[in-house]
Formats: sequence, structure tokens, C-alpha cells
Amino acid sequence: MSTVTFAPAKRKEFEVLQPQTTHSGSPIRRLRHGLPKITTSLCPECNRKIEAVLFEENGKVYMEKTCPEHGEFRDVVYSDVKLYLKMEEWTFGDGRGVSNPAIPEATSCPDQCGMCSMHTSHTVLANVDLTNRCNLTCPVCFANANAAGYLYEPDLEGIRRMLQTLRDERPVAGRVVQFSGGEPSVHPQFMEALSMARDMGFSHIQAATNGLMFTNLEFAQRAKEAGLHTLYLQFDGVSDDVYRRTRGEALIERKMRAIDNVRKAGMKICFVPTIVKGINDHEIGDIIRLAIENIDVVSAISFQPVAFCGRISRRELEQKRFTQADFAHCVIEQTGICNPYEDWFPLSFIAPFSRLISALRGEETPTLTPHPHCSMGTYLFVDKQKRATPITRFVDVGAMVQAIDLLARKTAKQRVKLWSKISAWNSLRKHYHEDRAPAGLTFDRFLQTLQGLVDHKYGRGDMEKQEFSYKTLMVASMHFMDSYNYDVERVKRCVIHYSAPNGRLYPFCAYNAGPTFREKIERQYSVPLDRQPELLQLVNIA
Repeated sequence: MSTVTFAPAKRKEFEVLQPQTTHSGSPIRRLRHGLPKITTSLCPECNRKIEAVLFEENGKVYMEKTCPEHGEFRDVVYSDVKLYLKMEEWTFGDGRGVSNPAIPEATSCPDQCGMCSMHTSHTVLANVDLTNRCNLTCPVCFANANAAGYLYEPDLEGIRRMLQTLRDERPVAGRVVQFSGGEPSVHPQFMEALSMARDMGFSHIQAATNGLMFTNLEFAQRAKEAGLHTLYLQFDGVSDDVYRRTRGEALIERKMRAIDNVRKAGMKICFVPTIVKGINDHEIGDIIRLAIENIDVVSAISFQPVAFCGRISRRELEQKRFTQADFAHCVIEQTGICNPYEDWFPLSFIAPFSRLISALRGEETPTLTPHPHCSMGTYLFVDKQKRATPITRFVDVGAMVQAIDLLARKTAKQRVKLWSKISAWNSLRKHYHEDRAPAGLTFDRFLQTLQGLVDHKYGRGDMEKQEFSYKTLMVASMHFMDSYNYDVERVKRCVIHYSAPNGRLYPFCAYNAGPTFREKIERQYSVPLDRQPELLQLVNIA
């Protein structure tokens, strides 16, 4: 391990532990901070790897690159350079990937993938596609049978193999799985797939869904009994005008019915809005307010600025591109909460907390080590009057996370086991200001809430009814890449992976963009629709 010293804004200098190699021995090149800098990208036309320059211009961060065959390309990757640089300041070093990569001696990213020795992060959230059928035809969707021209729908044995690939991952076995698609709930053995994942030891099971099947209460209850914990609910806005433009039809009444049924069934929801500038960015505040109003069932929002997976004109790209900085400014403008420069941090910011849990348990646990520009987020603490308070209002989060990072290193040497009882946690009390905290949130309950966020048995069920933890809403933005803003350094650090039927794992932005392994793999394990008219009918009526 080497040490890198930098000074976060308004914080004392601290050292970040940076591993030199992955678990399988590939060297890790530390991320370059600041601007300008050079990275490796792709040509949007031919997908060849080309050099790209990231630089500041008029307060924004741009990427420029030139393909020798297809010419120059330019795209804004962050509309606020100050926020861009802040994300880089609050990182705590890379992970070390997996010790059993499918490609042990890889030399080139992202074309040698599945997962390779160069990858620096293990799986934190896994996707398993159950089908590419869907009961909607969305203009923004990149994965559906009608558009693809083939049906991809693995049977239970195929699903089991993909789940087993995740459970076999080392040194951290896959624990959180999200069934996706298409629309996973239309798979004829959806319930059996849920039960299989539960029985195989996955601690948290999600479904990325449009929610239409969950407008049936009995279906929602059966899914809960089978092992489903959370709906990753497509939720683009609060008005039918938005849904007609993004999904092709009015949906808000059915979305609300699904929310009510999930509440009755005893599950949780994460809203997932795909944001397109000029289409639904004006409803970001309304989505947050609706989540707070339904805090008993909605635990998170994952805003996703749209990725352009097909070709798009330069003019249209400029008109519709929506960056994470745009999102942060929309939140403050539309809600009055979450200051862009005080409240948002990269998701890798919480890596020290996971490392402390690992040290105290004596085993590695899932740790968020993505690239700082993949995502950003914050936590809102919501009281019984449904008033939301950002965590930064009553916690010196930067100083606390630095203290946790140091505590993790110390604890790893001492081999302490029971993290919830060690006196070391009291050392964090000085960073907590109870006089500014929401009503009813003591320091002890704050620690319990943190425990519930990383260990779901404390954050749901009977423990939730006993008010062991405080109601929280995670508000995050995850900007998946397309070929216009592609950065290979981001791919190497991806923590959201697809488990594919060929027994390999793929980073999200290599599976759906760039090399687009999805298309190659699904074609190999699919049935052409034009040769199977009865399957085409099944797709259309689902």
C-alpha cells in the first residue's frame, strides 16, 4: 500500500491508503485529480479506444476527443467544475477487485471483460436479467425484445448459474442482487427466482420494475413471501405528461397504486427517475417531496441522468445532456434543501464505514469504491412531521468519515469483533451535534441508524417497528456512461455488475455501452422473434 496526502476543503490533511495491485496482481494506476487531464475514451462511431482530454471551460468540465476516422467529439461531463473537483477530494482509495477473475491476466479495458484482473472493485449491486420482454415500450429503454428482435429469457437453471457466479465471487461473495430486464416481473418463474436467490444466501433482493405487475396486491404479497425486499421502481415524475413523453402512456395512477400495495405487503421502494433535460428535470423536487410524503415505504431515490446509447446529433446532445451537477442545482432550486457544495458527496465517500465493519467482523464486506464521478448522494433524516434534514446539518460528516477511516485501520490490527459495543464509537460523538439534530434523534439512535443502513435486518421488519433506527431517505444520482462521455477509468472501478449466462461478470457501462456486451451475450442465449411468431405475440400482450 502507498499513501497519498491531500487536503479536502476546510479539512485537515489526511492520508488515503491506496493499494498498488488488485487481488490478482494487476497494477492499479491511481486516479489523477484536478484539471486538465488525459484519459482513455471511445469513439462514438466505431468504438475504438482513443485519447480524451478533460478540461475546464466557462465553469464547466468538458471532454474532447478525436477519432482518426470519424473526427472530433465534444461533450460536457459536469456542468459545475467546483462540484466536480469536490467529488475528487472525498475519495478514500481504490478497492482491489476480486481474487478469482475470469480473465486473470488482462491487459486492455474495456474490451477484455468478464470480469478481469484489472478491475479494482468487487460487486456491490448485481444485476441478473430475467427477460427482455416488457409490458411497456419506452422510448428511452435500451433493453427490450421488440427493439432487439429476439427473446432473451433464461430458465431457472440458467438463473441459478448466474446467481452462483455471484455467490462464488471472492474475497467478497455477492450479497445484493437485483432482478432486471426488460420487465423482470413478467418472467413466468419470477417468484421461483426470488425464492432461489433467498435460499442461496442473498441478503437483499431487489427488482428493477415499472411496477405494473405490483398494482395487483396479491402479486405484491406473493413477491414479499418469496423473498423480495425492495422495488427499484421506475419513477420519472409525478404527472402523466412526463410519462407520456418518457414511457409512451399515462402511468402515475398505476405507480401510486403499486406504492400502496408495496406498503401493504411490507416491502420498500427506491424511486428510479431517468432524467432528460427539458423533459422531466423540472419535476425533480416533486419526486423528492413525494418520496418524503411516503417515507414509510420509500427509502431511497436513485436519479439517473439519461445515457444516449445510440447515435445522436451534436445539437440534440447539447440540448438533452443532463449532468450530476445539473441535478444538484435542480434539487436546491426546487426544494430549498441540499446545498450543492455542502451536502453532496461521491458514494465512495462511505467506503471507510464499510472498511470499519470489515475490520470489526474480521472479514471483507461489500465496500463502495466506484470512481468519484460515477455518482453522488446524501442522506435526509425525516422526522414524524415529515420534515427532511440533510445529515450535514447536525454531523460534521467529513471529519467523522476521516475519523472512521482511521478507526478502521486501528481496529483491523486489534481484531475487535462486536462493533456495536466497542467504546471506540464514542470517539465519533464529538462530530455529532444533537442540538441541531431532528426531533428524537439521539446520538445512540444515530449510530443504530447507521447500523441499519449497512445491515438490513436492523433497518426493516420488527426492528423498524420498534423504531430502532430513524427514517432516512437516501437521495443519489448515478450517471451511467455512453460512448460520448465514456471514461475507461470509470469502468475499471464500477461496483454495479451484470452476471451473465456465460458465467462472467460485467461492469454496467461495459455491458450496456461501449463494447455493449449485452447485445452479444443475449443474442447467443436468445430466440429470434421473427422465427417465433407465438413468442412475438407473447411480448406484445405481456
